[in-house]
Amino acid sequence: MFHRIAAAALMIVASATASAQQSMPPPAPLYPGAAPRSIELEPLPPLPAAPTAPPVISSTPPAALPPVPAPASPPAASALISAGPATQRVFCDQPVTVRVADRDGIPEPYRQFVGIWSDAAWTPQLCAALVVESVQPDGTASIVYAFGPMGSNTRRAGGVLHGIGVIRDGELRFQNSDGTQFAFRPLYADLDGRLTTPQGQNYQAVFKRTL
Repeated sequence: MFHRIAAAALMIVASATASAQQSMPPPAPLYPGAAPRSIELEPLPPLPAAPTAPPVISSTPPAALPPVPAPASPPAASALISAGPATQRVFCDQPVTVRVADRDGIPEPYRQFVGIWSDAAWTPQLCAALVVESVQPDGTASIVYAFGPMGSNTRRAGGVLHGIGVIRDGELRFQNSDGTQFAFRPLYADLDGRLTTPQGQNYQAVFKRTL
């Protein structure tokens, strides 16, 4: 009698389980078009490994670094030679503002270069003038160079260049942006100028001191 009751109970439980499984909707797919997912249990990913102990930092102090040298102090303002007051001049039919320093404040080897030098012509068609405004103790010269056509009938344009030259071995040198090189040496009370083009053409002219 007991065995019949147990068998009947198992049949009821199995029937209920089957009907419950039939009523559950199938799981949704992972993405459109994929097969339905299984309801079987899947293993979990393994746990991450335990973090290792941080490295031990030695308490021994590192070797001492060499001291950083102190930056060189800039030159004193009094060591720089400033130009003089501005004056308006006309060179090669062009107005030019110049500032010529007092020659007494210029180092003796460079004094003969400081001043206004004009009335020069590289060719019968090309006028030129040079102003050396000041020269620093290292030989760096502040210059103004003016050029223009000779005569009013020439259509060639002139110009005024402001720049820096260098005096070495008794000669003032500077170069234009197009590669033209200029060199000047004292010639009695004047300056003997030489011009060399990038093509190797050479010209010479005497620049006279102008008050």
